[in-house]
Amino acid sequence: MKFFRKYIFPALYGLLVYFTIRLLHDTDIGQHFWERDFYVNGIEMACSILVGYLAIYIFERLFKYYDRHRTVQLSYGAVVRELAILVGANLILVNVVFVPMVMALHVSQGIDELIPWADVADINMIPTLYAIVYYGIARSSTWLKAYVNNKMQLEKLTNDQLETELKFLKAQYHPHFLFNALNTIYFQMDEDVPGAKKSTELLSSLLRYQLYDQHQQVPVKQELEYLENYIRLQQIRASSKMQLSVNFEGCLTDQLIFPLLLLPLVENAFKYIGGEYKIAIEGCIIDNRFVFKVYNDVPANMKAPDNYSGIGLENLSRRLQLLYPDKHKLTAGREEDHYTAILELNI
Repeated sequence: MKFFRKYIFPALYGLLVYFTIRLLHDTDIGQHFWERDFYVNGIEMACSILVGYLAIYIFERLFKYYDRHRTVQLSYGAVVRELAILVGANLILVNVVFVPMVMALHVSQGIDELIPWADVADINMIPTLYAIVYYGIARSSTWLKAYVNNKMQLEKLTNDQLETELKFLKAQYHPHFLFNALNTIYFQMDEDVPGAKKSTELLSSLLRYQLYDQHQQVPVKQELEYLENYIRLQQIRASSKMQLSVNFEGCLTDQLIFPLLLLPLVENAFKYIGGEYKIAIEGCIIDNRFVFKVYNDVPANMKAPDNYSGIGLENLSRRLQLLYPDKHKLTAGREEDHYTAILELNI
C-alpha cells in the first residue's frame, strides 16, 4: 500500500488532472486528443505526471508541517489556513509547469498567439479542484482525531471543574459543623468527662466519614448511620425540651447515594428549632424514589425568610444539580410554626 501511494498514485493523480483538462478543452472545441501528434500528447502527459509527483510531495510535506505546528484546539480558521496554503502552492506549481509547457508547444507547432484565457482557467481550476478533494480525503482522519481529542479534553475539563466545585461545596460544610461539635465538647469537659470522650469518638467517626467516604456513591444505610451519629452529637447540646423522632425504613440498605446530601437538612432542623421543639426525620422508598423528610418546629416570632438556609441549602441545591440532574426534587419552606424540607432522589 505504501509503495502504491508513494510511487503509483502520484502518476495516476497527474494523469487524472490531465485527462480532465483535456476532456473539458476538447469537448469545448470539438477535438479528439488522440488525433493530435503523439509527441504533443506525450509531452503533456509527462508534464502532468511530473506535476502529480511534485504536487503529492508538496502536499505531504505541508501536512507534516501542519501537524508539527497545529494547535491543540481544533478551529475552522486552522482548516481554512491550511487549505489556502495548499491551494496557493498548487497554483504556483501548475503555473510554473503547465503554462511554459503550453507556450513551448505553441512555438514548436508554429502557433503565433497567446494562450487563451479559457485554457489558463482550465489549467488553474482543475488542479485546484483535485487538490481540495485530496486535502479533504487526506486530512479528514487527522481533523476527526483532533475533533475527538477536543471533545475529550473539554469533557475532562468540565468534569474537573465540576469535581472542584463539588469539593468546594463539601468543604463549606466542615467549618460550621466542626465549630459546633468542638463547642459542645468544650462545655462537656467541665461537667461530664466520659461524655466528652464519647462525643470526641462520635466527632472522630463523623470527620472520618467526611474525609474518606465522600468521593463516590455509598450505600444509603451508611449515609443514614452517619446521620444517626450526627444526631447523637447534636442531642448532647440540645435542649431537654426537644422531642426527636427518627424513622428510617428497613428497606434502606444497599441503594447507592452520593454522601453528605442529607446533612444540611438535618443541620438546619437543629439550628432553627424552637416553639414546641419537635423534630421529625424520616427516610423511605416511594415508587423507586428515595424520599427524605425533615420537619422541625420554629419560634413563632422568628424573622428569618421562608427559605432560611444560608450556605447549607444553597450548596445542597447546587450539588443536587451537579450529581442528580433532572433526577431530584427538593422542596423546603416554612408554614406558620414549623419548617419542612423534603428531598426526593431517583436511586
